[in-house]
Amino acid sequence: MAALVEIFFKNGAIITGSDVSEHFYTDEILQKLGIKPLPFDEKNITDSVQIVVYSSAYNLKKNPDLIAAQKKGIPCLLYTQALGLYSEKAYSCGICGVHGKTSTTGLAGTILKELDLPVQILAGSVINSFGNTCTFTSKNCGNSEKHYFVAETCEYQRHFMSFCPQKIILTSVEPDHQDYYPTYEDIRSAFVDYICKLPQNGQLIYCADDAGAIETAKIAKQKRPDIVLVPYGENADDDYKLEFQTVSDEKNNFSIKLLGSLYLKVPGKHEVRDAAAAVALCCELLRTAGKNPCDYIENIKRGLENFSGGRRRSEVVGTCVTKNGNSVVVVDDYGHHPTAVKTTLSGFKEFYSGRKLIVDFMSHTYSRTQALLKEFASSFDSADEVILHKIYSSARENPKDFNITGKTLYEETLKHHKNVHYFEEILDAKDFVLSELEKKLDKSKYPDGYLFVTMGAGDNWKLGKAILEQLK
Repeated sequence: MAALVEIFFKNGAIITGSDVSEHFYTDEILQKLGIKPLPFDEKNITDSVQIVVYSSAYNLKKNPDLIAAQKKGIPCLLYTQALGLYSEKAYSCGICGVHGKTSTTGLAGTILKELDLPVQILAGSVINSFGNTCTFTSKNCGNSEKHYFVAETCEYQRHFMSFCPQKIILTSVEPDHQDYYPTYEDIRSAFVDYICKLPQNGQLIYCADDAGAIETAKIAKQKRPDIVLVPYGENADDDYKLEFQTVSDEKNNFSIKLLGSLYLKVPGKHEVRDAAAAVALCCELLRTAGKNPCDYIENIKRGLENFSGGRRRSEVVGTCVTKNGNSVVVVDDYGHHPTAVKTTLSGFKEFYSGRKLIVDFMSHTYSRTQALLKEFASSFDSADEVILHKIYSSARENPKDFNITGKTLYEETLKHHKNVHYFEEILDAKDFVLSELEKKLDKSKYPDGYLFVTMGAGDNWKLGKAILEQLK
């Protein structure tokens, strides 16, 4: 919601709002705008309110603010509906996929900051290079009759169907959100339907390295032969063919056929693929605007160099040194699907090759954990030590409906990894982690120290924060 608040605020709207009392990092964004969320209460809905936008986490029949708004006849729109209506007012580009949406949106926005196009960007998390906000609006945006709007769009409950895209990036398609999409075909069908919302000769920029994205693009093309397919990745053979090069000095070096050699300062081949997607979109937007992308190579390079990730996306939370002199880097990542866990940890291992990798993972939702149990259990190969907890449940599901717990994942993971530890509650693992980080390291294997990663869509990021506070 905070991202949409930013967009509307920058466009001159007067905004009030309500929320739970728990502090989230997005509260800092609202504070900068001078907006203080109030506790839920029907009194929040005054006669001056013209429209109410609400998150899908809240129910029209249960939330007091929403009940009051309906009594007063005030229009109530889901976040996705409001975003969709706003997207009609611009030349809009939707970024979708099971993985990599936020990073790709952040990368595209960071590149677009360096170009001379009138743009607004909306990401699903705080992006460092946006100035620690979720959005970016270019200075020339207000002077243009129609601007380019790039937004992260979500597949859950087909929310992206409200969006009105002129171009789409598709990063990946595979089983997820099993509470809503029981089968792979169900989720694939949703992506196909979204792609078919493209206008005549609209562009689908898709990952040629992802089997699900390839298949989805093919089905969409059969339904809509006019759609222009723009592949990117190692298996692309056109402008956006990607070639991975060396990882050195904590930089990912790579090349893209159209532009030549580039680099990125965040870990993982998956981030490089996201960068290729972002580059493809930015180049195609330049072409749409009647410009030659090759005239902007230095701008694009500068944008990639300026990207340092986002909140909870391979985020370096802090660094410190233990009493025994061990260097520790603490990273937090939102990866909550087995593929994301596996590729992200692999990227960390390559990027921080001189560090011993300890990962603390908290699985999110019972339905996802149960459906993908074996995949989760075998996704920690790159970690030296694995710590697991209870499952972080969703308000959408009842744990009693499932015959699985965090312990189930622990026992299954033990079949694949010899160093797995279980602590029901997050902070129960604190003393164990501190003792591990103080252990003397084999300098021939780990010359640089430790890398401690908290990973998942739960709140185990609190453990990384507690570790840093203790060591500092």
